[in-house]
Amino acid sequence: MKNEWKLLVEIFFSFLKIGPVTFGGGYAMIPLIEREVVSRKKWVKVEDVTDVFAVAGSVPGAIAINSATFIGYRIAGIKGAIAAMLGVMLPTFFIVILLSISFLMFKDNPKIEAAFEGIRPAIVALIAVAAFKIGKSAIIDRTTFMTAGVTVLLLFVLNVHPILTIVCGATVGIVLVKVKEKLGYAVKLENQQEESYQSPDYYLGSGI
Repeated sequence: MKNEWKLLVEIFFSFLKIGPVTFGGGYAMIPLIEREVVSRKKWVKVEDVTDVFAVAGSVPGAIAINSATFIGYRIAGIKGAIAAMLGVMLPTFFIVILLSISFLMFKDNPKIEAAFEGIRPAIVALIAVAAFKIGKSAIIDRTTFMTAGVTVLLLFVLNVHPILTIVCGATVGIVLVKVKEKLGYAVKLENQQEESYQSPDYYLGSGI
């Protein structure tokens, strides 16, 4: 029980650190989450983070809160989901209130406007890095590369709704896997990367 509470506290404070610096929304927090829960804590694998953000972006609600909740659940069940959700939500909630008050008071201040001019391109860079890292674990062969390319065309050229695109992607993935299995081809579902990964049960059982 003591180890469980210790893990929950770690989850809460890990996301408490991520929440206040998530400028630009949920996708901008992908590099921060990956660094914290994959590289530093080794609670989940890179592929898990990719799957979580795919689901978080396709269900109702804020991506940041959804993804934190899903990752927390992946680590420590319902209690972990609650700890992660509170950790990422509380600082953002208070910061938004303070920023709203400050913005009304200083919205015409040249320094504030200049600060936002610098924040916007930095956010673009964060999202680009996140897309690159997700791409490395999601695009694993020619089929997934072609699927990604077609999806980009659907979104930019035909203006297909993102939800419909996700549903179509899932359907295509299931069909392609079944066809490959029928034809006797080896089915590769993820990159074969050596991850220094420990299950959360390891932390609960070892007292770390």
